[in-house]
Amino acid sequence: MKNILSKYSPLSTLYFLGSMLILMGLWQLVTIVTKAEIPGPIATWAVFSEMMAEPFYDYGPNDKGIGLQLWYSLRRVFVGFALGSLIAIPAGLVMGSSKVGMNLLNPIVQILRPVSPLAWFPLGLLAFKASDQATIFIITITSMWPTLINTAFGVSSIPSDHKNVAKAFGFSRWKYLTKVLLPFALPHIVTGLRLSIGIAWVVIVAGEMLSGGVGIGFFVWDSWNGLSLEKILSAILIIGTVGLLFDKIFNVLQKAFSYESK
Repeated sequence: MKNILSKYSPLSTLYFLGSMLILMGLWQLVTIVTKAEIPGPIATWAVFSEMMAEPFYDYGPNDKGIGLQLWYSLRRVFVGFALGSLIAIPAGLVMGSSKVGMNLLNPIVQILRPVSPLAWFPLGLLAFKASDQATIFIITITSMWPTLINTAFGVSSIPSDHKNVAKAFGFSRWKYLTKVLLPFALPHIVTGLRLSIGIAWVVIVAGEMLSGGVGIGFFVWDSWNGLSLEKILSAILIIGTVGLLFDKIFNVLQKAFSYESK
């Protein structure tokens, strides 16, 4: 862990700040080109500051603070992501360790993986009779594929030497699973989880736009109906920042479990 933290130097912070300056500059340029039809950073910051002054207020079903909207979205994402992972990791282990499993499951994966989350939403409504559960359903079924594929790849790429040594020492299935298979596949699994959480966070916005009620996606749609572009841009910045934090967290985990970091 110390080796990972030591890689984050003041230079990395400077690069990040420089990147943000470039983003702000491009944003201001778009504002100038569109003759302020798209609000600039200063106007958006004023609205964003008002939103953050009381982020957790609750004045009714369609009038909640941005903090509450974000909390509902995060809760749905974590539930859907967890359910998807619970399905994807065992399925990936089966596909990667068995040719029969790969031949049976891989066609299903390749057929279902490209389907848009918007196409799954009506089926989710039909199955669960509630928009909240339907949103979790589409997060689960669309975010699981990177984890499943990376898990299968990690298991299938275990060197023959590792398998032969396990056989020579008479490892039981459980010991082989815990001492050889999972340790070797774990970096690939974490990489899949990193990709999956990103997809889950993207899908939540589209799902909540369809489901309505509450959430960061609903907040964006409601702000559009209220013609508040500053609120939309503020929500976009929040969505992007949360996505960046997710990626950074899983990047640290990925390096912690990689062989190169040991």
